[in-house]
Amino acid sequence: MEWMSDSLMLSRLQFAVTTVLHIIWPVFTIGLSLFIVALEMLWLKTRDVAYYRHARFWSKLFLVNFGVGVVTGIPLEFQFGTNWAPFSHAAGGFFGNVLGFEGAMAFMLEAGFLGIMLFGWNRVAPLIHLFATMMVATGASLSAFWIMSANSWMQTPAGGEMVDGVFIVESYFEAIFNPNFGWAVAHKWVACLETTLFVVGGISAWYILRGEHQAFFLKTFRMSVLAAVIIAPLQVGLGDGLGLNVFHHQPAKGAALEAHWETNPPGEPASWSLVAWPDKEAQANRWSIDIPYGLSLIATHSLDGQVTGLKEFAPEDQPPALPLLYYSFRIMIAIGFWFVVLMIWSVVVWRRGGFTPERIETHRGLLRAWMLSIPLGYVAVECGWVVREVGRQPWVIYGIMRTEDGASALPAATVASSLIAYTVVYLLLLVAFVIFTRRILLHGPDMSLEPEWPEDEPILGVRPRHRQAEERGS
Repeated sequence: MEWMSDSLMLSRLQFAVTTVLHIIWPVFTIGLSLFIVALEMLWLKTRDVAYYRHARFWSKLFLVNFGVGVVTGIPLEFQFGTNWAPFSHAAGGFFGNVLGFEGAMAFMLEAGFLGIMLFGWNRVAPLIHLFATMMVATGASLSAFWIMSANSWMQTPAGGEMVDGVFIVESYFEAIFNPNFGWAVAHKWVACLETTLFVVGGISAWYILRGEHQAFFLKTFRMSVLAAVIIAPLQVGLGDGLGLNVFHHQPAKGAALEAHWETNPPGEPASWSLVAWPDKEAQANRWSIDIPYGLSLIATHSLDGQVTGLKEFAPEDQPPALPLLYYSFRIMIAIGFWFVVLMIWSVVVWRRGGFTPERIETHRGLLRAWMLSIPLGYVAVECGWVVREVGRQPWVIYGIMRTEDGASALPAATVASSLIAYTVVYLLLLVAFVIFTRRILLHGPDMSLEPEWPEDEPILGVRPRHRQAEERGS
């Protein structure tokens, strides 16, 4: 195979494989850490031991995800020095510093309080434990902040200029908060929350369908539905905002996502291809099912807005793998709208009294839909990453440095061997993760756990809610 002798293609493939496999775990870690914070706060507020047991149970899954996420994430940064040394030399003044911020401000914060969060139950005061959990969640979200800042800068570089092949930072504020940053970090962070909600809700539905701890897992199922009421439509809105940003700042990527070849004349609408097969070599779609006015409305929020076509850019400046890019975008969108539909369906059942321990099991179709939706958030995230990274090509720094100029001149055999080694190790880690997660789920929650902290002791001077009610009654 010709690509096996292409060092650049092998380096790109290696980074793609390691990133696609690594991203599975941080997505859930970010969302689950915040979910555990909510559970712990509910326990402290209500003193309902079920929330305490839930926090202990979901913390086990958090630990497995965190551990594998750390192991799979370290090689990614090493590759910037091995496979992408010219890029690191050119962009290190900003890119390297931001990744350093992520390690010092985010990962160290998360790792520093992780031990207290996981092993400090009944060893430290409840408020100290809650604080540790909140710091872990803050660190996880800060990681997303800094990593997405670095990546957004690669999409819309700002805050400096290239001087003799090196990016000189003139304003860290402008570089960090570059034009793509706001929409991108919000969209990614909410994607982590959304994925987590439908994983937690799906696992809870699985337990309910199995007839195990139904009342117990109905609590987290309700929490997932309640949060999805906000998160699912919010993510659709953020996706729309990010799309507008792409069409404005990265018109070649926007046109590639929609297989839009010809710029529509002023005053005339651009049609949206519902499905098509883009052919870069022919500079046209082999076939397409179009919806009139659709693309103008999507890309400009007007019925006759002008949308730049791919033919405005030289073929070497157009993104590659157009069918992959085109359909990854559509799969991501379809999953986002499915989550909205599933949320509405769930709310309707809830309003009709279906979310009680006696009736929830009768809605087996809804529960199965939640179970089948467990992997969909991950699929959407992976598709979104393909859209983001493949769509940026052929640039490693958009409009400034081509990917081919950012790669190290390594022997193809060397890169191929490291690619094979990384792939094998990452797949073994994935198998180990599945085995340990399966054991945790089959074992289920420990329903004998009891907090050793005095049940009636006030927190910040506030007595448990049920005690307040008893005192008012007396």
